[in-house]
Formats: sequence, C-alpha cells, structure tokens
Amino acid sequence: QIKNLYDEKNMNVQHHIIQALKAQKLFKRDVDYIVKNGEVIIVDEFTGRLMFGRRYSDGLHQAIEAKEGVVIARENQTLATITFQNYFRLYKKLSGMTGTAKTEEEEFIHIYNLQVVVILPNKKLIRNNYADVIYRTEREKFKSVIKEIVEVHKMGRPILVGTVSIDKSETLSRLLKKENIRHNVLNAKNHEREAEIIAQAGQGRNVTISTNMAGRGTDIVLGEGIAKLGGLHVVGTERHESRRIDNQLRGRSGRQGDPGSSRFFLSLEDDLMRLFGSDKISGIMEKLGMEEDIPIEHPLVTRSIEGAQKKVEGRNFEIRKQLLDFDNEMEYQRKVIYEQRRMVLESKDIKEHILEMIKDTIEYILKNYTNKEIYPEEWDWSGLKDHFMQIFSISLVIPKEEILKLSIPKLRDILTEKAFEIYELREKEFTPPLMRQIETMIVLRVVDREWKDNLRRLDELKQGIGLRAYGQKDPLMEYHFEANNMFQDMI
Repeated sequence: QIKNLYDEKNMNVQHHIIQALKAQKLFKRDVDYIVKNGEVIIVDEFTGRLMFGRRYSDGLHQAIEAKEGVVIARENQTLATITFQNYFRLYKKLSGMTGTAKTEEEEFIHIYNLQVVVILPNKKLIRNNYADVIYRTEREKFKSVIKEIVEVHKMGRPILVGTVSIDKSETLSRLLKKENIRHNVLNAKNHEREAEIIAQAGQGRNVTISTNMAGRGTDIVLGEGIAKLGGLHVVGTERHESRRIDNQLRGRSGRQGDPGSSRFFLSLEDDLMRLFGSDKISGIMEKLGMEEDIPIEHPLVTRSIEGAQKKVEGRNFEIRKQLLDFDNEMEYQRKVIYEQRRMVLESKDIKEHILEMIKDTIEYILKNYTNKEIYPEEWDWSGLKDHFMQIFSISLVIPKEEILKLSIPKLRDILTEKAFEIYELREKEFTPPLMRQIETMIVLRVVDREWKDNLRRLDELKQGIGLRAYGQKDPLMEYHFEANNMFQDMI
C-alpha cells in the first residue's frame, strides 16, 4: 500500500501510472498506432505511414502493449539523441525546396536564419479551390461528403478523399460501400499496395480514400480524357492542424497546369474546431438559425478556421522552440563527448591521455579522503587504501611514522608513482601495441556507457523540471543548471 504517491521514493511508480494513463486515454488504436502480428507499430502523424522499428520511450510503448494485450518488449535505451534542428545545423550549408514552406516562414527565419523565396509556377494554376463548408455534427458532414463523391463520380472524374486517421478512412469506406461505389483505401494497414493504388488514382471514376496523403508528395497522373471532364477532385474531410498539410492535400490536384478542384468539409465536432475554433463559429450558426444538414459558407467561418490553424501552428512552433532550447544544453555536452570519442578513435597513441586520467583519478581520491585542515593521521586511510586497491589492484602500505610526516602534495607523488609503476608492469605484460588496443576499447566503452546513463538522467530531469515554475523559477534556467552539474560530475 502506498501512503503518498508523490513521495520521492515512489517517483518511479508515479511515472508508470502517468504513462499508463497516457496509453489508455491519449493514444488511440488506428490513429496513433496499429496492432499488426502481435506488435504495436507507430503510425506517422503526417504521412500515415508505419514507422517500423520505432518505439515510444520512457515506458509508454510498454504501457500501450499492456493495454492491447500483446507481448511487452523490453525498454530500449537511448545511445544517442539530437533534435532535427541541431542535426541540420551541423551542415555548413543549408537549403531546401518544397511547395508548402511559405506558411512556416517565421520558423525557418527564427530557427535556421533562412529566407523563404517563392518561385512562380511554370504553368498557371487553374485548380478551383471551393470554399469550406461546415456542419454541426460529424454525421451530417460525412453525409454531405458521400453526396459530393456520388455527384462527382457520376461525371466520370477521379476523386481523392483525404482523412486524418485510419479509423476515419474505414468509416468513410463503409459509407461508400452502402452506395455501391467501388474505391481503394490507402492507409497504414495496406501501405504495401501504395504504388498500385496511386497508379490508378487518376483514372476515370476512381475513388481513393487516403490517410494523410498530403505528405506523400506523389504525382497522380490523369487518365485519358480526364482533363476535359475537370481533372482530379480532392475532398478534405477535416482540416489539419497545419495549413501546410492542407495545402499539400490540395496540391495533389491541378498539377503542372492540369485542371482540378478541391473542397474541405468540416464539422464542429472535428478536433481542430472542437479544441481551437468552434465557439465563434457555433455562435454564428446559432445567429443564422442553421437547421440540421444545412451547411454554412461564410467569410467569417473561413477566417475563424484559419485563425484556429494559426493558433495551433503557433502553439506547435513554441513547443518545437522550447524543445530546441532544452536541446541546446545537450548540444554542448554532445560536442564535448563526441570530441573525446573522436580523439580516442583517431589517436595513434593514447598513452598520454591514459596517464592524465590516472592523475585525475588520484586527485579524486585525495579530494575524498584527505583534508589539509586536519592532521594526516586523522585522514580516512581505510577508505583511501580500499579505493586505491579497487582502481589500481595494488595494496598501499605506508608506515605509521611516514604518515605523520605526510602532506597532500607528498602523498600525491607517492600514489602517482605507484600507479605509474603498475601501469608500466601491465604494458610489459601485454606488449605496447596490445595495450593501446585494450585502452582504446575500454575508454570508448566507458565513455559510451556514461553518456548513455547521462542521456537517461537528462530525460528524467526534463520530465519534472516544469514543476519548478510553481516555485517562481525558470524551468529552462533550472534545467541548464542541473544538467551542467550532472555533466561535470560525469566528466
């Protein structure tokens, strides 16, 4: 029985409870992950693709495995970590090309100091982007989506329907089956057929339902005579948190001067509207006295939707910026550690480095077991001898009369001489070339082990550092201070 969950000794239990609650309430099957062949596989939020080999950290993946009743695999331990931002900054020259960078211009300037330049299209865009229509409920919205698909399908045009999750794509698929409309579903569950489905998506009367198609960057080639009918029609069933993703979905149609069209169908029950924008729009609908199944199309609605998206984009940008601020402390540590590893790997003879490490170890022993403020016979000789024996495998014998005459500098010389003696004996025993190989291997192993443990400690520190704000302290400054102390202790 636990009397106080927030007691320091119960922090581990508290952590696992929080992860279990996240797994149960925040992470949804067929949205954030799927279960395939008895394994929990993460679904990429932006591309809809399965992320094989990737696992949530800090016990969250194990909590989801427990929730789904599959075999619980062991926790992976992080060997190295870096944010995308700091990874990209390692390059001396940085540039990129994409069709949807303009909406993220502020972030490119702030994080990478990169200007965004818009290049005019080679061929004029003739796609019709129809105004968004919004309904009160998701049921009404899907009813209207099906009606739109049926009407465009009768014209003989191909249709691409974008959904935000596997669950929504399967709901839409069931509704289309009731209308006897043949269609293909492209989501994380059947990604193996992606090339085949995309190859047919531009043919007449083809209906393709895709989860987060936006990030796939594919050209859907129109079939013969489709351009004359109006090209590919894109239907968005929900606005994404990012305008960039919506623009990518629209961009599947009307490519290279082809005709095309797009329309987004929304409801007040959509996540974006429910969390960030529905109050104002709901008020508009009430004032206008909208009846069931009657959509609203109004400039105020479009502005409110864009305002909601900007709100989310701003929040997400702040999250990424904060993540980068925390990673900047780790970036300094990372450079120091990787410089040490490089020095060990590239050094032809690391003997001098090893001798310096021996001196540092002796300084550590002296610091812990001697004190210039008291007499030498009062020093912790038992602890000092045990520690020296543990490190250098040699008994330290100093007569009592010698101890009375000792000073810290003189003891330093005695310990250093004995340590160097045992080192030279080992070198003769193994031969210098073999000794260098052993030293390189051991130093690398120790550096990697300590760095791995440091990453785990930094992760734990980051998880709870936000609580310092309640004590009127800046969590970021506190993190830098604590992380630096931990790093100095490790070094």
